[in-house]
Amino acid sequence: MPFDRWNALNDAPVFPPERFGLIADRLGKVLKTRNDILLFQTEAVVALEAATASLARPGLKAINIVTSPFGAWFGGWLRRGGAEVVTLSAEPARPIDAGAVTAAFEAHPETKAVIFCHAESANGVLNPLEEIVAAARTRGIVTVVDAVASVGGHALDVDALGVDIAVIGPQKSLAGPAGVSALSVSPAAWRLITAEGGPKESTLSLLDRKAWLDAGRGALPGTSAALEFFALEAALDRFEAEGLDAVLARHAQAAKAARDGLIALGTEPWAAPGRASHLVTTARLPDGVDAEVFLAAAAHLDTDMSPGVGPGAENLVRLNHTGQRARFEAVLGNVAAYGVALRKLGFEADIPAAATAVAAHYAG
Repeated sequence: MPFDRWNALNDAPVFPPERFGLIADRLGKVLKTRNDILLFQTEAVVALEAATASLARPGLKAINIVTSPFGAWFGGWLRRGGAEVVTLSAEPARPIDAGAVTAAFEAHPETKAVIFCHAESANGVLNPLEEIVAAARTRGIVTVVDAVASVGGHALDVDALGVDIAVIGPQKSLAGPAGVSALSVSPAAWRLITAEGGPKESTLSLLDRKAWLDAGRGALPGTSAALEFFALEAALDRFEAEGLDAVLARHAQAAKAARDGLIALGTEPWAAPGRASHLVTTARLPDGVDAEVFLAAAAHLDTDMSPGVGPGAENLVRLNHTGQRARFEAVLGNVAAYGVALRKLGFEADIPAAATAVAAHYAG
């Protein structure tokens, strides 16, 4: 192709088909699993829908744990396939209680699957993954975990815990592209998926995608999204160079620094310690303050604050420290901006004390 007609974005080379399997293996190491890894040339919500659609069928009973508006989608997808769904909702914008999950398992002993989100970006809460999976595992219940936001930000040892399906996206803690995603599938999950009555000849069929595994993990079905997979490789290169433990520690450090910074400002973080996401820290606005008005007061600072999403989060503001933002300058900027907005709206905010609190986490 003549150089004057070539464009790096529109004329990228075909992604080498032999490298799809290598990407799957690298993602398996991130998840600490030897389970099958399936790749999706789409944003992670499609992989989540595919997981639920492939399990759903008449005769299957599932418990759907709802801790954000997005969690409600899972139940709809399961019902569409004919499954019986028990909805277990947490208090608005709060994590689910592990005891409530165990009680639901006891009340519905015929349950075959449970689906829930690990870390919520919508409201900044962290669900008790280990306790839920352990309770499900002792009862032979297949677990489906939305780990899109948590992978790389929170420890996730799929095989040690016994997670059956973990859906991930690289666009958050892994700081990669948004147009690809993946999921891991355990033998127990495959037994449900391959049972009679599941979807076939569908983009949402994991059974159809299993053919890629059986054929040796070469070229993906359809036209490969070359740019997205080149970008995913680059993100994994950077992630692996830093190391999983270092990335996890960086996110934990950012979350602690943001939390202590807010407290020093005079603001109480929304989620309790141990039940707060490492991806975003949320804070409840003062009574009578509208989130849009509050964010507009700090808009000139160009930081990563945004309103909470869903019931119970209307008066929450999220301080984003995900992926490459999980660093001192981003955390400090967000906390200081929160303080500036408070002051502009007539509230007290000890910004110097907040800056000192944040800096203390990065002092040495």
